[in-house]
Amino acid sequence: MIRTEGLSKEFVEAKGGNRVIAVDQVSIEAHPGRVFCLLGVNGAGKTTMLRMLSTVLKPSGGRATVAGYDIVTEGEKVRASIGFMSNSTALYGRLTGLEVLEYFGGLYGLAGKQLKDRLDFVVNKLDLHDFKDRLCDKMSTGQKQRVSIARTILHDPPVLFFDEPTAGLDVVTSQSVMEFIESSRSQGKTIVYCTHIMSEVERLCDDIAVIHEGKIRGLGSVDQLKASTGQPNLERAFLQLVDALPSNDKTLVEAV
Repeated sequence: MIRTEGLSKEFVEAKGGNRVIAVDQVSIEAHPGRVFCLLGVNGAGKTTMLRMLSTVLKPSGGRATVAGYDIVTEGEKVRASIGFMSNSTALYGRLTGLEVLEYFGGLYGLAGKQLKDRLDFVVNKLDLHDFKDRLCDKMSTGQKQRVSIARTILHDPPVLFFDEPTAGLDVVTSQSVMEFIESSRSQGKTIVYCTHIMSEVERLCDDIAVIHEGKIRGLGSVDQLKASTGQPNLERAFLQLVDALPSNDKTLVEAV
């Protein structure tokens, strides 16, 4: 489970010294066996949220726990409990897929039979047999993505973070990623999924937080967001929540 209470992050620009509030007093909860979506445009604060929850960034205010551990005072335990994947997750090009997994297994504290068993599991689950011994630089985009998924779940974490993992991928590879997320949900994992793609939200997400300019603008399921805005679909509900719906459309909604 993930819980945040007034979580905030402020940056100071290198030039000019201006204060930028990237995340502003965010309070959310994500539960096991459900996909929690952070839905927002680029720059809304989604990635900053995930970087704080994964202990890469220290919050400026508020608090949060991941899998029961405080992200500031118990960072090592948080990191041991999460898997993090994005569309920009890098692999070491001069290593084979299996060598990458062995390397990260060591970072996760796996060794000996435990490491071998987990390697066998991810190779079989994600069908890496045909290319696990290929250099990562020689893999296709889809193959690299499957190795990235394997790296993310190698230590069997209870919490998974996905930061726009399908951006730039073809339809077939995107489908594989989404099927994996659905499988992880059925296994009881707590999943946080960041995206701006409405079709992915409607397919995957049980709970949605619309985030804009660092603030939560709406919270609930797809049906709840549509009901609260009076809009017929998620896209229009989102546009209304982030004040991007054309003014004539707002007038029509208010008149109904």
